[in-house]
Amino acid sequence: MSLAGLGSGLRTVVIGASGGIGGALAAALEADPAVAAIHACSRAGSGEAGGKRGVHAVDVTDEDSIAAAAARIGAEGPLHLVVVATGMLHQDGQGPEKTYRQLDAAQMMRAFQVNTIGPALVAKHFVPLLDRSDPAIFAALSARVGSISDNRLGGWYSYRASKSALNMLIRTLSIELARTHKQAVCVGLHPGTVDTGLSRPFQRAAKQLLTPEESAAYLVDVLGALTPAASGSVLAWDGKMVPV
Repeated sequence: MSLAGLGSGLRTVVIGASGGIGGALAAALEADPAVAAIHACSRAGSGEAGGKRGVHAVDVTDEDSIAAAAARIGAEGPLHLVVVATGMLHQDGQGPEKTYRQLDAAQMMRAFQVNTIGPALVAKHFVPLLDRSDPAIFAALSARVGSISDNRLGGWYSYRASKSALNMLIRTLSIELARTHKQAVCVGLHPGTVDTGLSRPFQRAAKQLLTPEESAAYLVDVLGALTPAASGSVLAWDGKMVPV
């Protein structure tokens, strides 16, 4: 489990570092000898800074907070990895829709704000900080249920649509990034079904349940093996391509 394939002295960022997967990713990167700095960003800016870890307050629904963190982090030098590990499936006791009859405009807007617009705004402010001369990665947590071609069960309208839109943003960003950062990669990551608050009400149907630490370890391996040929795609925790 290492990013050593990208080089050494790596400067990394995790947005959503207070969540289950984001926290595990930040911890895995902090323990990686190839990583020189890990900037852990969350809404509360929680956790202790020190050593190779920096802590920053970032709310993906607040562009000013994203821009401010990018300015602080970017002042220290170019970045090699930015991971957006935020996401919303259910909130305030309101679960994903089982039927179109349950569609609610406010719930849909919140899902797109967190799952789609937030990562896009992170890209707006952090992609310019990616190293132009060495390998660099921009990644965002997506979901297999965001696949259009693999949608066989229906339901979960807001979550599916917001993650599908995220996949399109990743693909579009990868095309532009290839023009400016020749060694850069832009991907979506499906972390699997992970034992977190987001998935807890739906874990019975899971074929395989991963701990946050297991998922993070797999994802770090996937990230460390990426090449520009994978840019624009969505990859699962096991390295397999997710159809979009």
